[in-house]
Amino acid sequence: MHFSIQREALLKPLQLVAGVVERRQTLPVLSNVLLVVQGQQLSLTGTDLEVELVGRVALEEAAEPGEITVPARKLMDICKSLPSDALINIRLDDQKVVIKSGRSRFTLSTLPANDFPTVEEGPGSLSFTVEQGKLRKLIERSSFAMAQQDVRYYLNGMLIEVSSGMLRAVATDGHRLAMCSMQAGIEQPDRHQVIVPRKGILELARLLNDQDAEVSIVLGQHHIRATTGEFTFTSKLVDGKFPDYERVLPRGGDKLVVGDRQLLREAFSRTAILSNEKYRGIRLQLESGLLKIQANNPEQEEAEEEVAVDYNGSSLEIGFNVSYLLDVLGVMTTEQVRLILSDANSSALVQEFDNDDSAYVVMPMRL
Repeated sequence: MHFSIQREALLKPLQLVAGVVERRQTLPVLSNVLLVVQGQQLSLTGTDLEVELVGRVALEEAAEPGEITVPARKLMDICKSLPSDALINIRLDDQKVVIKSGRSRFTLSTLPANDFPTVEEGPGSLSFTVEQGKLRKLIERSSFAMAQQDVRYYLNGMLIEVSSGMLRAVATDGHRLAMCSMQAGIEQPDRHQVIVPRKGILELARLLNDQDAEVSIVLGQHHIRATTGEFTFTSKLVDGKFPDYERVLPRGGDKLVVGDRQLLREAFSRTAILSNEKYRGIRLQLESGLLKIQANNPEQEEAEEEVAVDYNGSSLEIGFNVSYLLDVLGVMTTEQVRLILSDANSSALVQEFDNDDSAYVVMPMRL
């Protein structure tokens, strides 16, 4: 194996692929990246057995084919440390990889390509293409509500649901739920659901950089695969039953509050400063045309904000975790937001004012 490549051309896919590789590995080969040269193409593969990413780069000069695995982090650090216009020459010499550029020379240890695990391909049951920008927006608008390390392992991921002409993402950690939908040209008569693990969905969002370009998605029985011109991404799916999110969406709330998103966000942020660091609870008091926000903490300190809102129902007092409200307002883009409430013990439904594509449910807190 022997090829030359510009530093910039190698660094971009290498950084993406190295992002999948975990630093602490049980198998030594998993901290390596697999380099394969075929014809005029170099492909780089990284995996942690859950998620696999293959990046592809076209080589400008004739290359000698071959395959080998080298330490991902070290190769990336070497690339980063070279000047931006450097030409890098890489060849396999007696089970070591020799990297030369200008007056620099590095020799890296290798492990055989045969030792490198590949994510088994299952049969793909459903495939479709969608614009990268749309899919990224879908993920970014709902991923914050995923659980981190919940024993209910199916919550540590995101539900991707495909139905006729519709693509939907749902995430919940049991205290809040985020759902985002979009129209997509997908021919699928019945609902198809998969749960993509947290790491997989966040890696996928990181890769969707080209707003208008398409990404092809294949949903198999045990894997999701996403392919663009530059990479192929595969993630195992979470085997479990996602909660019925339709039942969680509050129905019949009779108190509609409409407010300025930015003003609310700033008021919540200021009040949060004096909320209890552990429970992050704030109290909302609704009166006609006015929302009062209060927080206090064990040191007996208090914060109070008043925000003018469009509301003309009966007065209501309800508590929430302020972080959850800030997360929701942080992913919205409209100037106005609406809050639908029914009573102090029922969840709130938060949505953009003129848009039903996204819905956010936040459970109340007893304060």
